Amino acid sequence: MRPPPFKKVLVANRGEIAVRVIRACHELGCRTVAVFSDVDRLALHVRNAGEAYNIGPAPSAESYLCGDKIIEVALRSGADAIHPGYGFLSENAKFAQMVIDAGLSWIGPPPSAIEAMGSKTGARQRMIAAGVPVVPGTAEPIATEEEAQQIARRFGYPVMLKAAAGGGGKGMRRVDLDEDFPSAWRAVRSEAAKSFKDDAVYIEKFVEDPKHVEIQVLSDKHGTHLHLFERDCSVQRRNQKVVEETPCPVLPDSTRRRMAEVAVQAAAAVDYEGAGTCEFLFSQSSGDFYFLEMNTRLQVEHPITEMVTGIDLARAQIRVAAGEKLWFGQDDIRQSGHAIECRVYAEDPANNFAPAPGKISGLREPGGPWVRVDSGVYAGYEVPIHYDPMVSKLICWGSTREEAISRTIRALREYRVRGIRTSIPFFNALLRDPDFLAGSYNTGFLSVERLERLCAAAHNDDIATIAAALAQFEADTRPDRVTSGEPRESAWKRSGRPGLGGAL
Repeated sequence: MRPPPFKKVLVANRGEIAVRVIRACHELGCRTVAVFSDVDRLALHVRNAGEAYNIGPAPSAESYLCGDKIIEVALRSGADAIHPGYGFLSENAKFAQMVIDAGLSWIGPPPSAIEAMGSKTGARQRMIAAGVPVVPGTAEPIATEEEAQQIARRFGYPVMLKAAAGGGGKGMRRVDLDEDFPSAWRAVRSEAAKSFKDDAVYIEKFVEDPKHVEIQVLSDKHGTHLHLFERDCSVQRRNQKVVEETPCPVLPDSTRRRMAEVAVQAAAAVDYEGAGTCEFLFSQSSGDFYFLEMNTRLQVEHPITEMVTGIDLARAQIRVAAGEKLWFGQDDIRQSGHAIECRVYAEDPANNFAPAPGKISGLREPGGPWVRVDSGVYAGYEVPIHYDPMVSKLICWGSTREEAISRTIRALREYRVRGIRTSIPFFNALLRDPDFLAGSYNTGFLSVERLERLCAAAHNDDIATIAAALAQFEADTRPDRVTSGEPRESAWKRSGRPGLGGAL
């Protein structure tokens, strides 16, 4: 058995990604350190780690975003490496450099690569110089509203306004009409300043009938850059991904190959190390694709790539950070079958997806062949109000797309969460939508009208499953049937429903 790549790793994150990284560390023989805020004292990542340290109050600005506190804990605990997960400080070049300057190993790309790709406009400039196709737009942030509106008129509507320092679907606005431009400009600048402390904005031409397709890349410290194929992340609500699948159901093989080549080219252009993702827009109408940005971290949706390639990306990150050469080549990587991920949120689809924090009074996660749940919660855990409401990810694999969809629907039906509302009933409706089943949906798939229709279907599904549950209870507790030994026909069988799912 090989020695562990690091003796002890501090995981500078929370929730399901912290649990995911801690598990990878334990499999590699590394001891682990968790950090937690006041409200996360009883969180699952704290329970799973070898040791844990409080780093401050609930607000992330006073805890998970305090790099100096995290490094202090790492040094005090004897950790020799820090893994940032995703979000929080994962794409902060300054923090990465602080970790290195403290004599610790940073499990991620070098600060120079983070900085190069951290600015959306800077990344565009680098990719243009490297010969990578980018969406037509401005290479620099725009100084004034008047100049921006003139540029939008020159490109022709629709256009996208984007925060130069943006990410996570924030600081973005589509503008279709000239008269709507001033209010959209002010809204994007305000959100950018609030979310990223940088109100710089640039413009891109809106790509018609777009698919959001991303390529997973993996690089080592020895100049090797590989790709692990694509993911389709076009099912988005408010520019935030909610369902992902791989492979993309409509991407031509020739485009897939060229897009992967471009992603590897982009990684090499910034001397990348570790796991990263290049995001593209693919126009289904024209067949063209364009580079959007590079995420210099592990993605939320990385498990579906693991399911179709058999490569553990979290473990690979850790081994590469320790200096190991990649132990496989591009020709060794194969894509097998189809995988789908649903991001399960503590939110109420019937109430405009409002966050629904609270105590989970009961929990039963689905199982069976090729079903995976990456979770950060447990029965009795209280979901706090202070962070992103995602509580888990449901990942299912099938030999075909049809099989993966049917397996995901079955797993959603088995997924029981009591005490809080979740997005599970919404996914039950979404995965049955004819346009989703066809696979040609685009980033505008979840329109206001479709969301209303799917939420209504999810609500009706909830009512029907509750009614079936009550009917089953009444049937099971009838005195004459309890004492007579009469064979019982399940209410589920009579209703044709496979089981209770969602937040009941």
